[in-house]
Amino acid sequence: MKFVRTNKDRLVLISVAGEIAPARMRSPYSVTTEGKVKVIPVLGGITYNVRVGDSAYGWEGDHVEPGVSVMARKKEEEIPFMTLPCIGNEVIVMSGDAKGSRGVVTGKHGGVNHVIVHFDDEVLEKLMVGDKVLIKAWGQGMKLLDHPDVKVMNIDPDLFEKIGIVEKDGKLHVPVVAKVPAHLMGSGIGASSSASTDYDIMALDPREVGVEDLRLGDIVAIMDHDNSYGVGKYRKGMISIGIVVHSACVSAGHGPGVVVIMTGEESVLVPEVVERSNISDYLR
Repeated sequence: MKFVRTNKDRLVLISVAGEIAPARMRSPYSVTTEGKVKVIPVLGGITYNVRVGDSAYGWEGDHVEPGVSVMARKKEEEIPFMTLPCIGNEVIVMSGDAKGSRGVVTGKHGGVNHVIVHFDDEVLEKLMVGDKVLIKAWGQGMKLLDHPDVKVMNIDPDLFEKIGIVEKDGKLHVPVVAKVPAHLMGSGIGASSSASTDYDIMALDPREVGVEDLRLGDIVAIMDHDNSYGVGKYRKGMISIGIVVHSACVSAGHGPGVVVIMTGEESVLVPEVVERSNISDYLR
């Protein structure tokens, strides 16, 4: 058994700037898959009582982004803003009452182009919509030196080293809390880049498919999906490893969002189901 070698010493550390996004609703009403109408929080803003490590289910909300939602300052900045930050990257508040406070990236939500950030509770109380933040983006371009066919993306190299991936007999064993069948993946499939978005686990009744215990920040395996470049290409024998970044949803075709961090063939990438595998145990 040995640990995985990467090219982390050659990766570029670069600044990406954004600001705290306001709460967003496309309509006052959210319509459920049963045709019921709800008035509930949907996207963006500062979410005070939902954080990484909490359940992905059961909230009276839709696509809830735990902690703080951050957006690009200008439309033309959205591509680097959504592509370069990686889960685990450091975030620094650059304006307002919380100036100088530090947080950490916990996800990306491509449907609305939000980067999701965790801050401690005392910092949340000082933050304001519109406050400027700087993300020290680091991780895109990471390679596994002994496994060049396994693609890695969207994860800070230091966090990657902490989540318990080990090499045994030439294979990479990854601790996950669930194996998600390919047919359960929905909204987000077909997006052009898996390095800048998420896609959703769709399950009307999560108990029927064994994902009812998913938590925000959980590491999961998506079976028979190739995310080397585009999102959600069905390919038998491919494995994609991802992190749950936003909550379940009420609308059809949606559910807890997953950002992919690794994808490769099952002959090399081996997901091992464990009781707990959540990034909240490793984040700064």
